Amino acid sequence: MSTEAPSHFYTQSAVLPYRLVEGRVEFLLVTSRRKNRWVLPKGVVDPELSAVDSAVKEAWEEAGIEGTVSSRALGSYKYEKWAGVCTVDVFLLRVEEVSETWPESHRKRQWLEPREAALRVDEPGLKEIIVRSAAVLQHREAD
Repeated sequence: MSTEAPSHFYTQSAVLPYRLVEGRVEFLLVTSRRKNRWVLPKGVVDPELSAVDSAVKEAWEEAGIEGTVSSRALGSYKYEKWAGVCTVDVFLLRVEEVSETWPESHRKRQWLEPREAALRVDEPGLKEIIVRSAAVLQHREAD
């Protein structure tokens, strides 16, 4: 049995959900479906949707959140899956609504300060995006 996936499965998008609490940035992480690792809401870019729209859809399904999303990716990171390498474009999402019920509510979710969020994720490229985004957001909000 082949473990490869259709080629479009390797193009993915995610949101980096954030909020401000007393002037400090916090990021929301969710647990992965099978291994209970801490991750961002993400998934395969739906062929009928843009990368941004796919990321927003995943934010709702995996974390029960809605808000304002950036139109430009913060960056991307790579990870291995399905005998290949997935590339994930990450979009910033300012969380405005958090639902108590959502499609994948079996996932845990947790708000974390940036350093803790970076420590909890496994992918080095994602750690770097989290740290860089925290610095930019903190600076932007201080202005």
